[in-house]
Amino acid sequence: MKTIFWNVDTQYDFMRDDESFKGALAIPKARTIEKNLESLTSFAKDLNIKVINTADWHTEDSKEFSQAPDYKTTFPPHCLMNTKGAEFIPTTNPEDPYIIDWQQPSFDEKEVLKRRNIVLYKDAFDIFKGSTHTKKILDILKPKRVVVYGVATNVCVNFAVEGLLKEGVKVYVPTNAIKEIPGLPLEELLSSWKKNGANLMHTSDVFEIILKDLAFKYKVNFYPYIG
Repeated sequence: MKTIFWNVDTQYDFMRDDESFKGALAIPKARTIEKNLESLTSFAKDLNIKVINTADWHTEDSKEFSQAPDYKTTFPPHCLMNTKGAEFIPTTNPEDPYIIDWQQPSFDEKEVLKRRNIVLYKDAFDIFKGSTHTKKILDILKPKRVVVYGVATNVCVNFAVEGLLKEGVKVYVPTNAIKEIPGLPLEELLSSWKKNGANLMHTSDVFEIILKDLAFKYKVNFYPYIG
């Protein structure tokens, strides 16, 4: 089964709130998932799995910015273009990515197939609305299974999960590699994902499923790598 990973918005403005960097919209306890993010990133590299890395890439007049944000549809300014806050944290920073800006009219399909890491810049919570290129990229790659992780569970991760399910792909979510914004409904959201067909599990379960697939396909014992 063709698998790709989907790394959602693991950027400084969301993932950091300490002496090293004060994120403009830091998600509480986001750093607690970094070890699992690192495992997913390393696993994808070791097994040559393609990764779609989505990222907020806002102009100062972005529609989701507000001086009086409701933290549901509007938020304070964050992830402004060409700022530190918009960069990926080291744990998930894509190697040699092909970058597709939401502002550009087209992209090179050959590069999408060639590069292991794709960065999709967006200007909205929903990657399917924040970038007009998203659906075409899925049409090119034709994944059967997508592993979704990152932040925030109840905003951008939710839009990614729901959008991918609507596209008819199997969605796996390692719940120990996502983090939510406190105060927004969570349990109801996770139940909705499951009801709509998403598979919720641990990162180790994701690895085991993929390795078993590879072992079956290539008749190779991958099991020593599990755990």
